[in-house]
Amino acid sequence: MERIDAELFTDGGNDAVVRLPGRRFPGVLIQGDSLHILRSDVAEVVEACERGDLADAGESAGLLLAGLDALLNRYSVALENHQIRRPY
Repeated sequence: MERIDAELFTDGGNDAVVRLPGRRFPGVLIQGDSLHILRSDVAEVVEACERGDLADAGESAGLLLAGLDALLNRYSVALENHQIRRPY
């Protein structure tokens, strides 16, 4: 394990916006349990598609998209608050 100093642009919650040394832009640190939930949500969409249940797949995908939109918004606000242009 290596210890480094990183820049923290938000609180240190489950989706902290941080910049690692040597990186131009910050990233989002997703905790392991949150990553597992995200993976499970994607698997739910895939399974619904495999069953041919497009209504369920669409609903699950919509919830997943809303969560990702919220995460992207948190990232964008953090960059804006620190006068950093978005990398996209």
